[in-house]
Amino acid sequence: MATLTKKELTDRIADAMKQRRALVRDIVQRFFAELTAELARGNRVEFRDFGVFETRLRKARTAQNPRTLQRVPVPVKCAVKFKAGRLMKQTVQKALAAPRGKGGRAVAPSAASQAPPPSP
Repeated sequence: MATLTKKELTDRIADAMKQRRALVRDIVQRFFAELTAELARGNRVEFRDFGVFETRLRKARTAQNPRTLQRVPVPVKCAVKFKAGRLMKQTVQKALAAPRGKGGRAVAPSAASQAPPPSP
């Protein structure tokens, strides 16, 4: 399984949109900053068919250190929760149902087949 970094995402978008990488990098960074700021305000962020980000308050609890068996208090904390949207779920399910390659991983379609057709 591969990991997509912010830089790789920026490069892909810049190439697909034929825009300068610096401009796309600033837009992507601003997007993440706005998303983070809204969640920090306690707001829900929804992208139709993609998914919903929201914060959840986790209650204080007592945990146990598995090595020492000592009881450890865990304070209240806020966690970010993501729930995938309908279209994302369908797309991922379709990809997981695709033929498997080496190591049992789903074989992704080639980048050429994913790119939008060139404009005339």
